[in-house]
Amino acid sequence: MKRSVLLRINGERHEVYIKPNRTLLEVLREDLLLTGAKEACGAGECGTCTVLVDGKPVNSCITLAMEAEGKEIETIEGLSKGGDLHPLQEAFIDHHAFQCGFCTPGMIMTAKAFLNRKPGPTKQEIRNAIAGNICRCTGYENAVDAILNAAKEM
Repeated sequence: MKRSVLLRINGERHEVYIKPNRTLLEVLREDLLLTGAKEACGAGECGTCTVLVDGKPVNSCITLAMEAEGKEIETIEGLSKGGDLHPLQEAFIDHHAFQCGFCTPGMIMTAKAFLNRKPGPTKQEIRNAIAGNICRCTGYENAVDAILNAAKEM
């Protein structure tokens, strides 16, 4: 049986009619066509599906969409404003911090939440903050440098 759920995503209200067992990731990708967050592991272990809920990173593949009702959800699509990229997005480009790009949205969202809490981090603090985001391509060093650079810009 479907239920009406009101979600606030990237500052906009969306009413969706969903079954109670639908994940936030499924609703974002399939119903709202916000495809930045990806599903890789489906078990909340890799960070690829990370979005922010009330400013905190969550694994949207294991979060029920109904649990996000009444909360502010931010996805990678909501970072750029008026065609201008967010400093983290710019830094990832400038530092060649991605290759295939599959994990990049989740890593950027994790980094955003971290930098909101800790504006002047060390490299080790950045490494610890993104430890839950698995990347099979880059070796992380460029991502760490990008986040460090973005912290200075923000």
